[in-house]
Amino acid sequence: MSFSAKDVQNLRQSTGVGMLDAKKALEANDGDMDAATQWLRVQGLASAAKRADREASQGAVAVLRVGSVAALVEMRCETDFVAKSTEFLSILDDITARVAADGESAADSFADAIDTLRTTLKENISLGKVFRLEAGSDEIVDTYLHLQSGRGVNAVAVVVKGTSEEVAHEIAVHIAFSKPLYLTRDDVPASEVDAERATVEEISRNEGKPEAALPKIIEGRLNGWFKDRVLVEQGYVKDEKQSIAQFLGSGSITRYAQVVIGG
Repeated sequence: MSFSAKDVQNLRQSTGVGMLDAKKALEANDGDMDAATQWLRVQGLASAAKRADREASQGAVAVLRVGSVAALVEMRCETDFVAKSTEFLSILDDITARVAADGESAADSFADAIDTLRTTLKENISLGKVFRLEAGSDEIVDTYLHLQSGRGVNAVAVVVKGTSEEVAHEIAVHIAFSKPLYLTRDDVPASEVDAERATVEEISRNEGKPEAALPKIIEGRLNGWFKDRVLVEQGYVKDEKQSIAQFLGSGSITRYAQVVIGG
């Protein structure tokens, strides 16, 4: 079984070992990830692997806007103490700057630095989500970062078209608060919609709703479900009487990204 550089990276992140050890493990096990993980334990690297088993539910996220580009990078760790440390935040800022300049894949070049940090701070530390959004000539990119105890915990980048920088920023703030899962209804997987439709139909039948009224009731409940998840259908946080689509007017949202620590 063959394996790629991405497989090596994934094994490193999941076990806490160095690049060479991860590569050796995959070579020795024909690219089988589970077998390679076990091999690392057997080969005396259990301490690093054990550290990687610990839950990394804390961390920090940084966001940087440079001209028409916005970069958003998450790093995970086990405790907020480490997440607030100078060493942790310094590397996070360096990665974010590199991603803004060179693209999302540039974050991979910090693998060794993260390995060193993992050893120094004695926690399961790993690179989390990485996003780079670039606005076109007729678009605007904006960002928002919510800080908590000196570290970013809720970061947003958004690209809009046909509107102003002020509106772009308001949308970014809204996203931070409302945490939408999708931009439009078309982005919601059909399987999720079908499952929710079946659920609300069952609920409606159990409530004894008239058969003739079921289609309208089901659609109404589905609309409410979409409103919770779909950005353009959400009520604008500063004025729930209008949706985000209405707030945008003739403008539109091209794309967005969000990372919430612990969320």
